[in-house]
Amino acid sequence: MSDVRYNGSAARHRSIAVDVAGVMVGGDAPIVVQSMTNTDTANIDATVAQVAALADAGSQLVRITVDRDVSAKAVPHIKDKLDAMGVFVPLVGDFHYNGHTLLADHPACARALAKYRINPGNVGFKAKKDRQFSAIIEQALRHDKPVRIGVNWGSLDRELQAHLMDENAKAAQPLEPSAVTHEALVQSALQSAQLAQRLGMGAERIILSAKVSAVQDLIAVYRLLAARSSFALHLGLTEAGMGSKGIVASTAAMAILLQQGIGDTIRVSLTPEPGGDRTREVIVAQEILQTMGLRSFVPIVAACPGCGRTTSTVFQELARDIQDHVRTRMPQWATRYPGVEAMQLAVMGCIVNGPGESKHADIGISLPGTGEQPTAPVFIDGKKAMTLRGDTIAADFKQIVEDYVAKRYGAGQTVTQQQDSTQQDGNA
Repeated sequence: MSDVRYNGSAARHRSIAVDVAGVMVGGDAPIVVQSMTNTDTANIDATVAQVAALADAGSQLVRITVDRDVSAKAVPHIKDKLDAMGVFVPLVGDFHYNGHTLLADHPACARALAKYRINPGNVGFKAKKDRQFSAIIEQALRHDKPVRIGVNWGSLDRELQAHLMDENAKAAQPLEPSAVTHEALVQSALQSAQLAQRLGMGAERIILSAKVSAVQDLIAVYRLLAARSSFALHLGLTEAGMGSKGIVASTAAMAILLQQGIGDTIRVSLTPEPGGDRTREVIVAQEILQTMGLRSFVPIVAACPGCGRTTSTVFQELARDIQDHVRTRMPQWATRYPGVEAMQLAVMGCIVNGPGESKHADIGISLPGTGEQPTAPVFIDGKKAMTLRGDTIAADFKQIVEDYVAKRYGAGQTVTQQQDSTQQDGNA
């Protein structure tokens, strides 16, 4: 996958790099995509299946809930099964309320996890808060694990918020309540990080997050965090919602921050449709980064929206087929063809913008629109290479893509030649 790069005027927030079991977060590392399971962690097989699916989709870190003894007992078995499958994605333990006891009572769980997520708003209350937070940090130090200190406005430290609200009320020019909440989120994260450092945790082992569910609030909070610290920052709009609403809200919030250089790892917190695919959130996160030009994950397929000139559904079906094809093939391509993720494809529906758009892509095809000749010119590296006709256009174009990938990103052999070579080796 290609390195991170910034096209805007803002430089990237200079964060300290954190090593999470070999996945670098922050510093000069590319922005990391992560996700979270929604299975009961105590259900080992279901959790293993979902972690594997998320990792296969491109999640570089996967967070799992560790909420009770049976879940903690399951964690090392989950990791062992994933290792046996060749899925080595780092697992992040999500702890609330009782993490200090679970980690102490289940050292195998503490060892199996690659990182611990601590929410300072519900790690403990009143006199217990610092003691129980410290106990988790001590476990992290004992097992040499980094931590994410993850503040959430749905579980914000009530004492801190009340104190800041009281102080604000006494001020000569009080701030808006939302601004006080922003400050409470930032202070909760930074104060917790400072306590962790006093206990011996290095800044290179700490990631911060401060999640809210409103776009403008998220932007405001992370601007404050980035201005006041050099910790690596995990970015995400919490409780973003379902479907297009969740996608639009997450994109609107994170795109602004990413363009300003803020954010070292991201998650798109989508509510799945009933029976929906959890990997959707991974794909959306990748698409945010790729469409912004910050990372490349899979070849991009440009396709026209259609109009009265394109009454046929052929170009729609081909665009869908090609997009599905490249995502399906990407796991194999990635291991054999370095750089293929930056390839650009175009599937256009008529002659208005079809040839021009196709010339801008590495490979493009302009399908016939209403009333046009039943031919489909194909452009490769900006030049017309051939014209496809007949009922096999889709299959022919897929083969052209396969041959192009092998030739440009491989050793110069076409797919057919590679298949022949493989067959000859098998017959030898």
